[in-house]
Amino acid sequence: MGNQLDRITHLNYSELPTGDPSGIEKDELRVGVAYFFSDEEEELDDRSQSDSFKDNNSPSKDGPVALNEIEYSAFCCQECIYSKLRENEDLNVYSVKTLLTMCKPGDLLELVANAQPPHWAIFEGEDQVIHLYKGEIRKDSLFEISCGRQGRIVNNRYRYRPLPADLVMQNASGHVGLSSGEICWTNSESFAAWCRFGKREFKAGGEAHSVEQRYFLKVHLSESTVHTLMFRSLEEMIRERRHVDASGILKELSLVTGKE
Repeated sequence: MGNQLDRITHLNYSELPTGDPSGIEKDELRVGVAYFFSDEEEELDDRSQSDSFKDNNSPSKDGPVALNEIEYSAFCCQECIYSKLRENEDLNVYSVKTLLTMCKPGDLLELVANAQPPHWAIFEGEDQVIHLYKGEIRKDSLFEISCGRQGRIVNNRYRYRPLPADLVMQNASGHVGLSSGEICWTNSESFAAWCRFGKREFKAGGEAHSVEQRYFLKVHLSESTVHTLMFRSLEEMIRERRHVDASGILKELSLVTGKE
């Protein structure tokens, strides 16, 4: 995706635990260097929102609604790690009022709207969610942050093994109040997914690169046209996919194939 230095607004170093909080990794807690980048994708949300959260009283349907969305699948080496394909799952979205009747603590929620990157959050209970917004990890009412958007539960979007719900909530609530240089996630999706799966790959600079490890993002433009892009890290792949959701433009790091 080009030179990452072009995107950095501030860069510093901090020693942070980069181990998997689930204890699944052999070294459990490892101290390493993390890089902090600007929250570029989340800033795109502001094109249609004010600087503060606001209620949007426009009417919305309570039943499921189908949107015209780009579909993706992603792989690390030969393993499918992410899937957003209408043929495999229900991609319908719901009003916030309906969505809240479907949620349980620790669920991954996704708010969507046309020409915006999706906004992800961890459901805490009642109508409260924990999420990353404009460089700050905060707890808010889902009604307040929806700004008229509809949403869905995306627990199965990533194919990683989830942590127990109580640990997901511990990961999320333990970071509330942190901001800017204190955090190492570049968008709401990376933070929420890290809370649920605990994998250091969701952190900016949290992945150990190797020659063999590559991520492949397949952008399903039609039934017959699939663009396959290659990335060196999960964080880079997430940023590119969110850019495509917001702009519809591919900024490919490496185009592997045009059609399949």
